[in-house]
Amino acid sequence: MRILFLSDNFAPETNAPATRLYDHAIRWVRAGHEVTVVTCAPNFPEGLVFNGYKNRWYSVEEIEGIRVVRVKSYITSNEGFLKRTLDYISFMCSGFVGGLFQKKPDIIVASSPQFFAAVGGWLLSVVRRKPFIFELRDLWPASIVAVGAMKDSRMIRMLERLELFLYRRARRIVAVTHAFKKDLIQRGIEGDKIDVVLNGVDLRQYSPVSPDCNLQHQYNIQDKFVVGYLGTHGMAHALDKVLDTAVYLRHREDIVFLFVGAGAAKTEIESKARDLNLQNVRFIPRQTKDVMPSYWSLCDLALIPLRDTPVFESVIPSKMFECMAMGIPVLMALPEGEATGILRESGAGICVPPEDPITMAKAIEQLQADTERRAAIRECALKAAQIYSRDRQAEKMLAAFDKARS
Repeated sequence: MRILFLSDNFAPETNAPATRLYDHAIRWVRAGHEVTVVTCAPNFPEGLVFNGYKNRWYSVEEIEGIRVVRVKSYITSNEGFLKRTLDYISFMCSGFVGGLFQKKPDIIVASSPQFFAAVGGWLLSVVRRKPFIFELRDLWPASIVAVGAMKDSRMIRMLERLELFLYRRARRIVAVTHAFKKDLIQRGIEGDKIDVVLNGVDLRQYSPVSPDCNLQHQYNIQDKFVVGYLGTHGMAHALDKVLDTAVYLRHREDIVFLFVGAGAAKTEIESKARDLNLQNVRFIPRQTKDVMPSYWSLCDLALIPLRDTPVFESVIPSKMFECMAMGIPVLMALPEGEATGILRESGAGICVPPEDPITMAKAIEQLQADTERRAAIRECALKAAQIYSRDRQAEKMLAAFDKARS
């Protein structure tokens, strides 16, 4: 099968959309399929082009057998709705043009968030007369309203109409959660054309390892109980509330909070930590994909927080599966929904209410004191990780592609 995939994010970026596509694409290539990814110069989340790349009109490289076509786009940091929208629309246009010059595909896939990339994918499917598949990773624009990036308005309603248009025009939809599928069915999209392929983890890359001693000494966290947040520091993640938890636990010299990554909220939380003179917090820049297991190895407990809004009841953070594979207990602070259900059923961690710093702090202290419970959680996590391997998820995606062709 010849697969043409449009995505605003791709390796060497390390956010969830880039990682999911990269992990799936290398498996599709190994299975004998031709995969072309049309994307832009890597720049997420800082809005700065990565070293070794330029924001050119058109360039081609090969990554582990994947043909990667990079097109020019308006690049800005992950801050401000209008600038980000310009970024999205510019990629929609350049991605569409870039896709016109690729070998005729059997299917055309485009991924959200944001769904302007999906507009480009749908247009390509019309011009090239091939099936269009919408990979639904986020209920956009509902999520941008939920985090306060934009208020409900006429513009939002226009975007929602465009969203529904794309769902209806897609030959098939691949949703990353069952809740997304349920939401679409309630909005009139036929359920028979929606497949659910959850996020997962590359078990070849993520597995239990001993803490990296060099990094422990570098950040002065040896002999500490490390509570880690690794990932995008965005508006959705309620990291200001995590800092409030750190304030509550500042008297505990044996507990330290580790923040690894970048994003729209990082400057704000770094400033807040300085203002509060927090000595139990470490901030580490965004890291490349290949070294992330070393940073996860530092963590005794992984934090997965989100804002307290109903939209996030349907979200399943992909880092949960990485933690499972490494045997790291998860402390999840999300609205009750699909993700909390998975965590409880697997036994891979515990849940606390979102944006509740005191309850989070008490849970951290309880887990820090209970080594037997952490060991039991670790065993459950490692067992659950096998269910969510990228190998299985990549095969499910291919099955959805085959349905679109039939």
